[in-house]
Amino acid sequence: MIHLPLRRHLVGPIRLAFTLLGLPHTVWTSGVRPAISCPSSYPFPTSKTISADNTSYCRRHSTMPSSVGPHVKSRCPQYPGSNIKRLSVPDDKVDWTQKWPEYNPVSYTAPSVLNNPAWADPDIGASPKFNTVDGAVDRTSFEGSYKVENGKPLNPCGRTGLAGRGLLGRWGPNHAADPIVTRWKVDVKGAKIHHSVSQKPVLQFVSIKRKDCGEWAIPGGMVDPGEQVSLTLQREFSEEALNSLSSSPAERAEIHQRITNLFKSSGFMVYKGYVDDPRNTDNSWMETVAVNFHDDLGNSVSELPLEAGDDAGQVQWVDLDSSFPLYANHSHFLEIVAKERKAHW
Repeated sequence: MIHLPLRRHLVGPIRLAFTLLGLPHTVWTSGVRPAISCPSSYPFPTSKTISADNTSYCRRHSTMPSSVGPHVKSRCPQYPGSNIKRLSVPDDKVDWTQKWPEYNPVSYTAPSVLNNPAWADPDIGASPKFNTVDGAVDRTSFEGSYKVENGKPLNPCGRTGLAGRGLLGRWGPNHAADPIVTRWKVDVKGAKIHHSVSQKPVLQFVSIKRKDCGEWAIPGGMVDPGEQVSLTLQREFSEEALNSLSSSPAERAEIHQRITNLFKSSGFMVYKGYVDDPRNTDNSWMETVAVNFHDDLGNSVSELPLEAGDDAGQVQWVDLDSSFPLYANHSHFLEIVAKERKAHW
C-alpha cells in the first residue's frame, strides 16, 4: 500500500451508514508498509461452522460468533518475513489468566520497523499512552481495555509465542479497514445464478491476490492519520482493485463517480474487532472494520474493469464459497456476508 499525494484527489467527502460513526480515525502515518510472507499452514485446527458457545476470534468479543478457538494464525510456527520461530503455545495456555511461569518467548521487531519509518512507533522507551488517543495515534481497542505489563500492551486474545512488534508499526492495536464489494452472479440474460447444491443465489466479491504471499484477500489496508474509516474503505478499494493511481484523468473521474455512488450507500457492518493475523505478537496486533457494499443491480462497480494495484498481483470477481481459501480471517467475513444476503456459502 504505497501512499502518494495523488490519491487524496480521488477521495471526496462520502457518507457511510451510521454504523461507522465514532470509529477510530488514526493509527498509521504515511509510508510504505513492509511486505510479508504468509504461512500456508498452521498447527492448530480450524472450522468454518459458526457455534453459539464460542465468541469471536477474541473470546471476549461478542460481535461475531465463531467456532474458531483461541487465535490460530497468530500462532503460526514461523513468523512471516523472517526465520524467527514462535514459542509453541497450546490452546489451554493462550489466555493470559492461565498461569505459565515458564513462558518466555523470543522478542522480535522487524528491521523495517526498527528503522523508524513515519508509520511506526519509536521504541517502547517513548512511553506510549495506551488505551486512549495518544496524540495522532488512536491506541484504543475494539476489544475494550487491554492490560499493560512492564510498560508493554498485552494482546487481548492471549499469548502468541512471540513478543515485540514483529512487522507491525504500533505497540498495541494496529487499525485497518476492509471493504467487501459484492454483486450477484448472473447469466447472459441478467438472471441470478443459483448454486446447484444449496439452490441459493451466488454472490461474487472483488478479491486481490497479494504479491507478498500469493494468498487471495479482501482489498483492505491501514487507516491513515486523521482519516475517517469510511474514506479508508473507498480509497483502498479504488487503489488495490481498480488501480486508480495509474488511470487517465478521464478514467479516474469515471471510477471516482462509480465508487462514490456505491460507497455513499448504506454499507452492512460485517465485523469490527481483532483480526487473527500471522503478523500479530504478544504486544502488537491487527484490528479491522469490515463493511460490505453491495452492487445489487450490477450497474455500479460491476461494469468497471478490474486492474490490480500496488499491493495486488491479480484482481478478479470470485464466487463466495466456503471452499475458497483466503488470507487471515477473511473467509469468516464473507460467511457473514453470505448469510446476511441469503446467498450460497
